[in-house]
Amino acid sequence: MKEKDKALSFDYEFLNKLIVGIGEVAQITNLPTRQIRYWEEKGIIKSLTEEEGKNRRYDYENIKKMLLIKELLDEGYTLDAAALKIQNRMNTIEETLKKLKSK
Repeated sequence: MKEKDKALSFDYEFLNKLIVGIGEVAQITNLPTRQIRYWEEKGIIKSLTEEEGKNRRYDYENIKKMLLIKELLDEGYTLDAAALKIQNRMNTIEETLKKLKSK
């Protein structure tokens, strides 16, 4: 497969460098910034910004979580149920990758 034909979801170098401000995240996900802040307040997602008053910035993992939660909400899940489902999925993926790495 040529480099230009590779799906961005597998371009790990790009994904590791991807950091997007809250306004851009709101635009690309169609989520209101207030909703993104609320999810962060609940601990569902995490901004890379440590200091209060700074612009919130998010990495690929958190953007992915937002999109998955939005999809589950659209399917009728509650926010808490969607967040739990996503966290369980992330834990399963991590456990699987650890097993593969140890082999």
